[in-house]
Amino acid sequence: MIIRPIAESDAENFLKLSKKIDASGFMLYEPGERDTTVDEQQKSIGRILTEKNTAFFAAEADNKLVGFIAAFGGKVNRNKHSAYLVLGILEEYQGQGIATKLFLRIFEWAKEAGITRLELTVIKDNIKAFQLYRKMGFVIEGEKVNSLMIDGKPVNEYYLYKLV
Repeated sequence: MIIRPIAESDAENFLKLSKKIDASGFMLYEPGERDTTVDEQQKSIGRILTEKNTAFFAAEADNKLVGFIAAFGGKVNRNKHSAYLVLGILEEYQGQGIATKLFLRIFEWAKEAGITRLELTVIKDNIKAFQLYRKMGFVIEGEKVNSLMIDGKPVNEYYLYKLV
């Protein structure tokens, strides 16, 4: 298993990965909701790769993408020290240390980039992810009540942060 920067040439495989991870029900997109084309995904990756304070790493195993972590940094002076994280791992590859390796890589990147605050959100019912984030040093900052609607029901999210 390797952790590497994502490339525009990964667009098709990343899109397939995202759709599989969306099927978990724990991501922002509902299962089947993502309608991004490969061309749109390629342009999105290209745009992300040019943004300052932003990083995007893929986990590759068995000759395919199995996970990712992206950090979207602030764009103005008052928040350019912080970055919002998005993480996804295929269910069949969870519990193998891949997420931990992705986090360690993003922590390394943050230090190199001068990012001192990382933040993320997690659906309150996503216990596995919540436990992982706590293990990686993230602290609950608050709870956003009724932040999402899942299957017609309001769901809360935890907001977490880590200072690096």
